[in-house]
Amino acid sequence: MNTVEKNEYSKNDICHLLKLNEPNDLQKLQKHANKILLSNIGNDVFIRGLIEFSNYCICDCHYCGIRKNNLNIARYQLTVEEIINCINFAKKMNFASVVLQSGERNDEKFIDYVLEIIRAIKEKTKSEKMPNGFGITLSIGEQTEDNYKKIFDAGAERFLLRIETTNPNIFEKLHPKSVSFSQRLKSISILQKIGFQVGTGVMIGLPEQTVEYLADDIIFFKENDIDMLGMGPYIPHKHTPLGQNYFNENSNEISKQYDKNLQLQLSLNMISVARIVLKDVNIASTTALETLHQNGRILGLQYGANVVMPQLTPNSYKTNYLLYDKKPTVDESKEKIFKNFTVACENIGRKVAIDKSGTSVHYLKRNK
Repeated sequence: MNTVEKNEYSKNDICHLLKLNEPNDLQKLQKHANKILLSNIGNDVFIRGLIEFSNYCICDCHYCGIRKNNLNIARYQLTVEEIINCINFAKKMNFASVVLQSGERNDEKFIDYVLEIIRAIKEKTKSEKMPNGFGITLSIGEQTEDNYKKIFDAGAERFLLRIETTNPNIFEKLHPKSVSFSQRLKSISILQKIGFQVGTGVMIGLPEQTVEYLADDIIFFKENDIDMLGMGPYIPHKHTPLGQNYFNENSNEISKQYDKNLQLQLSLNMISVARIVLKDVNIASTTALETLHQNGRILGLQYGANVVMPQLTPNSYKTNYLLYDKKPTVDESKEKIFKNFTVACENIGRKVAIDKSGTSVHYLKRNK
C-alpha cells in the first residue's frame, strides 16, 4: 500500500502528501481524496451563500483588510431588509444555507442586531420544501459564552471560527496582543459544548510556516473533532502590516517573492490531505483560490472539497469587504456567479445540491 492509501496517517505521512508536486503523484492524490469523499459524503456540492453583512471590526489582525486601523475603506452595515433580499435570492436559486460573516464585535447592540437577523431569516425560510431546514452559519469572531448561547438558541446552528494557524508563535505574530491563542482554543471548545457544528481553518503559505506546521494543523482538526473546514492560501493585502512586505514600493502588484503557483498547489494539497485524513468533514473550496487561478474553486472541488460559498453581498458593498487584495467576482452579479458555477460543477461530474442545507456528516456522527 503506498503512502496515499493507508488506514492511518502519521505526521510524516501527512508531510509527504503535502509535498507532492509531480503530475502523476498529484493525480493519485486527487483520485484517492475523491474516493474518500464519495464513500463518506457523496457527490453533492453544498452551496453556502456568503453575506458579508458588516465590515466594522474591533480587532487589528496584521493580515486582514478590514482590520480596525485600515482607514482606506468605507465602513458599512447591511440592514435586516438588505439581508433578507439576499435570502430571497438564495431561495430563488434553491440552495438552503448561508454564511453570515462580519468583522469582529461583541457589544450588546451588535449581538442584538445579529439575533434580529437570525430570527428574521428563520421566519422567512419556514418551508416544508426544505427537509433539512435552512442552514445558518455565523462567522463573527470570538464572543462570550453567553453570546454564543444566544446565537445558537436563536437558530444559527453552525459557527466558523478560524484559528488561522495552530502554531502559537505564528499565531502571536499574526494578531494583536488582545487576541490570544489560548482564548481561540477555548472558544472553539465552548462552541462544541453548546452544540454548534463547528468550523475552523488556516491560512496556507504564511511567513515562517512549514509543511510540518500544516501537518500539525490537520492533526489538530482530527484531534479536536472539527466538523467543517475553511482553508485557503494566504494572499497579501497592501494596507496591512503583514501584507506590506509583499508589495513593491509605490505599486499595487504583489512582488515576485510571492509564488502564486506554489501557494495554489499547497492549498489544493491541503484540501486533499484533510479529506483523506478526516474523511467525513465538510471542506470549503474558498474564493481565495480563484485569486490565484481563474478556476480555483473548481480545482478545490476536484481535490476533495464539497462546499462553496458564492457571494450574496450586494455589489455596492463588496469592494469594502476585501480581506485580501485581488478578490474575484466583486463586480459580477449573483445570477452570473451562480450560473457559471453550476455549469462548471456539471463539467467535472459534480452536482450542485438543491434544497439541502448540507449538515456535516461528521457532526451527525459525533452527536448521533
